[in-house]
Amino acid sequence: MSSKNVDRLSILPEEIASHILSSMPTKDAVQTSILSKSWRYKWRLVTNLDFDDDTFHDKNILIKFGDWVMNVCKASHLQLFRLHFSKRWNLKSRVSNWIDKAVRLNVRELDIEVTSLSLKLPLSMFTCKTLTKLKLDFCDYVRSFLTDLPLVYLPCLKSLDISVYTDHYINALYKLINGCPLLENLSLHIMCKVNKENYISNIPTLKRLKLTWPHHTSVINKVFLNVPDLEYLCIGGMLCSVFVMEDLSSLVEASVSFSEIIFDRHHLLVELLNGLSGVKSLFVQNVSFLFTSPLPIFPNMKHLKLKNFQHSRSILQFLESCPELKHLYIEEKLIHTWVEPKSAPACMLTNLTTIKISICKLWKRDMLFLKYMLKNSAVLKNITITWRESCNVEEETWFCANLRKLPKASRCCEIHFHGKYWSHSTIS
Repeated sequence: MSSKNVDRLSILPEEIASHILSSMPTKDAVQTSILSKSWRYKWRLVTNLDFDDDTFHDKNILIKFGDWVMNVCKASHLQLFRLHFSKRWNLKSRVSNWIDKAVRLNVRELDIEVTSLSLKLPLSMFTCKTLTKLKLDFCDYVRSFLTDLPLVYLPCLKSLDISVYTDHYINALYKLINGCPLLENLSLHIMCKVNKENYISNIPTLKRLKLTWPHHTSVINKVFLNVPDLEYLCIGGMLCSVFVMEDLSSLVEASVSFSEIIFDRHHLLVELLNGLSGVKSLFVQNVSFLFTSPLPIFPNMKHLKLKNFQHSRSILQFLESCPELKHLYIEEKLIHTWVEPKSAPACMLTNLTTIKISICKLWKRDMLFLKYMLKNSAVLKNITITWRESCNVEEETWFCANLRKLPKASRCCEIHFHGKYWSHSTIS
């Protein structure tokens, strides 16, 4: 038989067809039923169901479609059930019924983002035995289910991502967390202005924790962290908390990314860094000031990434605090001034082997910074510079020519430049 006469779609193994259809939005997967008779019912075996009201212009059509899909779905289990409804349609009990059906289909991941005035979550969701990942974002209407949270027992849940819009139900939030005996990954987005009551995290199984405060508040609260198995910590948004590190003995990696740090709270960042001094890898973003008090020593630090630093001196302050540093990454460096120090940090003389710098636009003072780094990094093996803003060939040629002339303390150092015209060039 000629290959052009073979219906390759129809001969696909059932598990492969199911995998392909499960990667599509559910509305698109259903539409494949018109391809051929053999494909008429294949979509019913999808393991992912994905509903998004952006693809529906009418509430009643969405309700009818959702009811029909949930009634005819024949999968033995659901890997993912996703509802993203940004329109404030009154869906009454429909969403609750769909989630309940997903639970009965042994759902493993729930991703619910809804703005609905009348949403009520089914009780079955809080005792689902197969659920491993849960993401909830109900805007300010999340209070409708958290204030009266029922019995919670999610024995297999390992990942929880939730947005908190009011401080009235913090105890209920902890009830949800405490009902997850295997919880390893927790993301809390604190959208409200919290009071002075402390958040206390005492979760012995937790390995990854992300805390964000998107909005500024005049109140400084305390966050107690007692998480002995925590390996990764990410803190971001607005800096409005004092962090008390009771037990972070397993912490390896941390990310500190505040959108803004107002002047009278600079000390809070230093206090936070003190609590993170045992990490091996650190990412710090958006520092527009010089530290007026000493940074802690990071005796185990091997990897350091700095983004959006406005002063070269603040970069060097970090290097002086990381005597064992091997790998340095600098992104979007915005140096206002450059004054060459009289001495070099210890890590540059003995341990620093890799430097990667990604910049939007090069200024002459940046070239002075590069000169200092090359002149004092005695064991440097590679420095990679990526110029991300488009420029003309003359500018790149000038830059590469001057970069080649810079003295290097390390004889085995290779300089790599990635630009528009000199991309992937090696400058020896």
